[in-house]
Amino acid sequence: MKLTLAYCPVACSLVPYILLTEAGAQFDVLNVNLEKNENNSADYLRINPKGKVPALLIDGEPLTENVAIQVWIAREFPAAKLMPADPMAYVHALSVMAWCAAGIHPKLTQQARPARYCDLPDTADNVRAHGSQGMLELFEIADSMLAGREWFFDHFTCADAYFYWCFRRGSMFKADTSVYKNCVAHLQRMEQRASVQKLLAYEKKVQADFARAA
Repeated sequence: MKLTLAYCPVACSLVPYILLTEAGAQFDVLNVNLEKNENNSADYLRINPKGKVPALLIDGEPLTENVAIQVWIAREFPAAKLMPADPMAYVHALSVMAWCAAGIHPKLTQQARPARYCDLPDTADNVRAHGSQGMLELFEIADSMLAGREWFFDHFTCADAYFYWCFRRGSMFKADTSVYKNCVAHLQRMEQRASVQKLLAYEKKVQADFARAA
């Protein structure tokens, strides 16, 4: 089976990169420079007409949407135990993943690309501020969920990888996220994992490559 992950540094495509690494999967990476709008090139739109990363090519067939990709990885590589085995815990993990995708992620985009939400003159700061407020409210919920726990469930799962991206990306904006002590501890535990260290090294390399090509 040949796997190719469409990936951009800092973007949420780092989640399947981490999970494929956790699973011990062999995969290639298609680096997509979002800043140069490569996600809307004709070549990339043939892979993902939505113009988004990630996309995972599985023997040439593209799978899109982060939650679907994560579930596929977990099911294809069951020995990695990337989802809880208990059926109720499994659906609760799906709930956390869906919350990351549909709840937290839009608040991050609102801060990164405010014009997508309102393109009226002199509104960008207000749009960002509302996105930041909403993001912090969600991080407070996550902080409560992680109280007294290392992971969202009894062991590391897809939910942890997805929330790691959300919290890391959210911390790159202006708001002080250090007050969410359980989320910060979770991020630190994530960054001790070999899969995340590999991701961070790869991210740094691709960022350098993009800078040289600019």
